Amino acid sequence: MADSDQERTEQATAKRRNEFREKGQVAQSKEIHTAAIMSGTLLLWTFYAPVFWRSLENILGQIWTIAGSFEVTRLSVIMLLSRLGQEMALLLAPILLTTLVVGILSSYLQIGWIFSTKSLTPDFTKINPVTGLGRLFSKRSIIEVVKSSLKVLLVGIIAYKVVVAEFGHALDLVDMDVKDSVRFLASMAGRIMLRTCGVMILLGVLDFLYVRWEMEEKMKMTKQEQKEEHKESEGDPQIKSRIRSLQMQAARRRMMAEVPKADVVITNPTHLSIALAYDRSRMNAPQIVAKGADAVAMRIREIAREHKVPQVENKPVARALYKIDIGKEVPEEMFQAVAEILAYVYGLKRP
Repeated sequence: MADSDQERTEQATAKRRNEFREKGQVAQSKEIHTAAIMSGTLLLWTFYAPVFWRSLENILGQIWTIAGSFEVTRLSVIMLLSRLGQEMALLLAPILLTTLVVGILSSYLQIGWIFSTKSLTPDFTKINPVTGLGRLFSKRSIIEVVKSSLKVLLVGIIAYKVVVAEFGHALDLVDMDVKDSVRFLASMAGRIMLRTCGVMILLGVLDFLYVRWEMEEKMKMTKQEQKEEHKESEGDPQIKSRIRSLQMQAARRRMMAEVPKADVVITNPTHLSIALAYDRSRMNAPQIVAKGADAVAMRIREIAREHKVPQVENKPVARALYKIDIGKEVPEEMFQAVAEILAYVYGLKRP
């Protein structure tokens, strides 16, 4: 039984999931990031390539134009490099911005918005060579090596098949001009990238499913952990029982303190007692100030005798009034019966 309590067989609770999330431990696939960034960049390049090459051609043309008359000095070289840097930054900005936006979006779609500094807290156990060696040959490390090897192998196979398919046309490159050669190589690279993106998307989906499953297994709890968490969230049953007991005792003391103020205690001779009070100035009808059964009923009668509160035996009325909550007024259908009892009691008090 003890062994079964230590096995992580129970699904994670919402509290445990939040604890993992606060620590930054979430199911996030790196392959999804890679696939999304490659696909987004390739999609952008499909529309942006003509603009990019045209702008790059203009930049190179400007350099060739001034090459013959360019005076090489320290200041002129700095200015030239600065201008080239600015123009290349503007040229590459859409690609870099797309990479940034797609990366953030792919992360958000996987795990939502999360900000945790716990993952940045230094963990000195990570520099322990013994534990580091254990991580090096851990199940997770082996799986990462397998995934990396699989990616390299698949990309290599894709590139090989594309090159082999175009090998006959590649022999014609010797007779092509520079533009046609560049266009041919760009077309071949585009086909390789497109097929690589398809493979990366497939790997990303599979990796995401695996990462989700792995995180679910990691978050699983033992039965004992669930019991402890339930105690923390709901409270120890013994403590809660003790609190309820104290609350009931306090309520009973307050109820007993109202018995001396009652006008009459109506009893069922076997086990019921109901104390009624009536003040015409602040009540629309007689009010139940105390009630009880068995030992509580006997205690109400004792207090009533000590304070000379009249007691009237009436089984049907006692049973009907016992169903009404303390502090509530007598219902209209019982006015007649209660009025008769109160009239009798008030008659006893007259000299």
